[in-house]
Amino acid sequence: MIEFKNVCKEYPNGFIALKNINFKITAGEFVFIIGASGAGKTTITKLLLKEEEVSKGRIIVNNTDLTRMPDRKIPYYRRSLGYVFQDFRLLPNMTVFDNIAFAMRVIGESGSKIRKLVPQIIETIGLKGKEKSYPRELSGGEQQRVVLARAVINKPDIIIADEPTGNLDPKMSLEIMESLERINKMGKTVIVVTHEKALVNHFKKRVITIKNGSVINDQVGGAYSYKKSETPQLYDIQRKLEVANTEPGAKGDTVSNVTKVATLETGLLIQVPLFINIGDRVKVDTRSKEYLGRE
Repeated sequence: MIEFKNVCKEYPNGFIALKNINFKITAGEFVFIIGASGAGKTTITKLLLKEEEVSKGRIIVNNTDLTRMPDRKIPYYRRSLGYVFQDFRLLPNMTVFDNIAFAMRVIGESGSKIRKLVPQIIETIGLKGKEKSYPRELSGGEQQRVVLARAVINKPDIIIADEPTGNLDPKMSLEIMESLERINKMGKTVIVVTHEKALVNHFKKRVITIKNGSVINDQVGGAYSYKKSETPQLYDIQRKLEVANTEPGAKGDTVSNVTKVATLETGLLIQVPLFINIGDRVKVDTRSKEYLGRE
């Protein structure tokens, strides 16, 4: 269980990143934390990792008050966490096998256990045959799968993924999110910080929205939106038209921002993720004409 109690974070320069944040995440939940750049999302993950200290309030993780944790216990606490970075942070001079095995070696696992478990997880993530490959020889999607394997190899209770699909194409983004969903179904708590609107809407998990350092919405089965919508309606996709970009030329655009324009059975044109196909049944906000997820 994770609980933020009236958490505030002010940096030395006077910038207030978080203002009286309150939420609880129960064991085994899957939660998206969303918000614009600078909203405070990454600060939340840094506080959970004990990379930053709260200015006010308390953070409780599995009945342990992080605000009272001595420095000597921080490395042991972090072993209960698995962290997935947007920029991979793989060790460039280590192979796929050794990058994953490194996480086991630092906690003192035996060589026999490493030799047994690492090949198993390499096969699970679909990289069998690339055990001796180096990060520079892998695609972005393959590197992120190695990062995910490294995060879960020690069977942590909590997985924190900070923009895990930010550098990936839409197909690989979906695969990474489906992998995180499978991990969640194994009883692990999964927290995903993201700005990927289509993926948030597609998976229909709990969504905590952060704006200007405050929680403005916390909804199970929520969508990536700051506005209250009417009851979504279901429609069939009849025809795909062209590939478009939701924000052409916007700073920070990645391939995963690219969408398809599709025709609904009503004739309405909407933008949908690239993984949506003809015949799929989708939820649409009847007021904003916005895609909210696949049924």
